[in-house]
Amino acid sequence: MIAHLRIHGQSGTFCPAVMPALLGCGVVALGLYVGMDAIAALRYDGYHYADQTISELSAIGAPTRSFWLPLGFVHSALMLLFAAGLWRTARQRLLQVVGLLAASVGVLGVVGWPFAPMHQRAVLAAGGGTWSDTMHLVLSGVSSLLFLVSIAVGARVLGKKFCVYSIATLVVMLAAGSWTGMMAPEVSANAATPWLGIAERIAVFSPMLWYAVLAIGLLRTEEDAHPGRRESVIPFEACPPPNDALRRG
Repeated sequence: MIAHLRIHGQSGTFCPAVMPALLGCGVVALGLYVGMDAIAALRYDGYHYADQTISELSAIGAPTRSFWLPLGFVHSALMLLFAAGLWRTARQRLLQVVGLLAASVGVLGVVGWPFAPMHQRAVLAAGGGTWSDTMHLVLSGVSSLLFLVSIAVGARVLGKKFCVYSIATLVVMLAAGSWTGMMAPEVSANAATPWLGIAERIAVFSPMLWYAVLAIGLLRTEEDAHPGRRESVIPFEACPPPNDALRRG
């Protein structure tokens, strides 16, 4: 278990006031993604939340694609900021690896997902699929792998209870992901896919929730280790550079 979190990064001094904001981005990213998914589903006439995939909300020709894309970039930016917080929070190697994996998820959201949308079901069933649909499936697999490795690597950073929670998340994610994968041919055939939307959302939301729980756990650990820090935190703009701080001392 982490005894305390180091506010000092690998080089220089990182202002303490920034760390809660960066780690908090992991929580905000979860809320944003769940919210944009729910709102997009409501805006899409004829869309069945329980039976259709998240990707169909941003599919080529979907009426909610223009709504989804800009928010998707915001979500990716939040993931990158969260990753920066993980990297600078502690020098523990496991957290740094999780930070790199979270950053990879964010990068995919910027340079991958927007340029590899799937086509709508009717187009796929009519043989209108292209390389974009293939890349979409590849990105799905890569993202799932990044999530799985993140959870496996970071399972031990916050003690036994968090480790048990991480293992449970892996089991749930693998089960829901397997169900989603088995239903992929029905999506391409424009066939009925009962409960596919629920299964896929469990597979996607569970690792995002894990990131949020990790962020909250790290913040609580730091607060427990330094109970007076909140009162003594200097606003970011007032934080002097390390050399200035030494000279003033």
